[in-house]
Amino acid sequence: MPSDKKIVVIGAGISGLTSAYLLNKEGFDVTVLEAGNKAGGSIETVVEDEYLFDRGPNSGLETTPLIAQLVEELGLQEQFVYANKEGNNRYILRNGKLYALPMSPPAFIKTELFSGKAKLRLLAEPFVGRSNDGYYQSVAEFVTRRLGKEFLDYAINPFVAGVYAGRPEELSVKSAFPKLYALEEEYGGLLIGTIKSIRKRKKSKEKSKQSAKMFSFKDGMMVLPDAMKNSLGESVKLEAEVVSVRKTSEGKYGVTYRIDNQNITLLTDVVLSTVPAYKAAELFGHFDDNLAKHLNEIYYPPVLVLYLVYEKSSIGQPLDGFGFLIPEKEEKSFLGAIWSSVIFPNRTDNSKAGFTLFIGGSRDAGFVDDVEQLVIERARKEFEEIMKIKGGPVYLAKRFWPKAIPQYNKGYVEHENYFDHFEIDYKGIILSGNYRGGISVGDCIKNSENIVNKIKGLF
Repeated sequence: MPSDKKIVVIGAGISGLTSAYLLNKEGFDVTVLEAGNKAGGSIETVVEDEYLFDRGPNSGLETTPLIAQLVEELGLQEQFVYANKEGNNRYILRNGKLYALPMSPPAFIKTELFSGKAKLRLLAEPFVGRSNDGYYQSVAEFVTRRLGKEFLDYAINPFVAGVYAGRPEELSVKSAFPKLYALEEEYGGLLIGTIKSIRKRKKSKEKSKQSAKMFSFKDGMMVLPDAMKNSLGESVKLEAEVVSVRKTSEGKYGVTYRIDNQNITLLTDVVLSTVPAYKAAELFGHFDDNLAKHLNEIYYPPVLVLYLVYEKSSIGQPLDGFGFLIPEKEEKSFLGAIWSSVIFPNRTDNSKAGFTLFIGGSRDAGFVDDVEQLVIERARKEFEEIMKIKGGPVYLAKRFWPKAIPQYNKGYVEHENYFDHFEIDYKGIILSGNYRGGISVGDCIKNSENIVNKIKGLF
């Protein structure tokens, strides 16, 4: 057992905690340093007036068996819940009206979301050739070439806003949606690739994000990071801000953190950073000026998350879905809404319905220059009109994220390659977090396994 090997994990978000938990199981001596007063990073759950509001990620996708393993080992079986089947419908707004996103060939043929011309264009997809643009091709360029402009505008544009709070014209298809690009790269097309890749995933026990079940916890997403923190015990130190990382003459690293108004330095074999890129730039930039440049170039747009609760009796729109996304062409002041109380239990009482709205992102980063109350009122009124709601909310809460989600923009491969080279040059420093390997909760959990294997390979 490698109990003599010391590892310091910087950041107690889902990436840091999962990595620390797995490393602890492997017998490493692990310390997690978190600057904030709670674990979980961007996962935050608050309960007020009996309304449960997940202020960051509201769910995860069970794309890896590790998630079920963690739930079992942490004793969270009673808390773990899958999304209600009532939430299977996903709606898209077009011309002020909500249309269910077709999830089957017959539904696609019948839907009024896409024109007849767009449907015929989609059927031509298998005959479109491969691209040579790779990492320097945007999602918009890729989708327009393979599926047509209307599919970009009314399916992919709102989808990208929902996942990344980003714009398809800016995101790299190969970095932001690697599996989508791989369908073209490996199989020559999306439709034929989707069919063939199903067999491949069955062998690996991995699930695609399209088929993976959505999950959360009865008491909100904070249940998972809290359980991991409790499992790790005193190894997790809160309100412990790392102020410097230095290499020692013995080839180890000295990590100095401030806690209770005093500085403490830990000597460690490995430093695993799971903080956002801009924070990592502050801690590791002195090792390499170019590293700081690459880290600081990663854009995190601002997002305002709004939680609204209404009496069910005041809502005219049937609550039979996950929520809706808004294409940029619709020119609304928010990106979309999740019907939170439809998807998971315990979000409101049965007479009310709770909704989570997202404002800003790369599409409308300038909203931060407006008066916040006006931004909220504008989004609320548009939402009430779309949902046919009479009367105002009985509860309203908000969470502003000034730097929300890292954007895997065109040319992101330059960052990825540089981080790989830096880790080779500075053996024992590992850069992780949601700016590497995917932004979702499931991505971060799955990537933690790769990180643990990378660290084991150092010894």
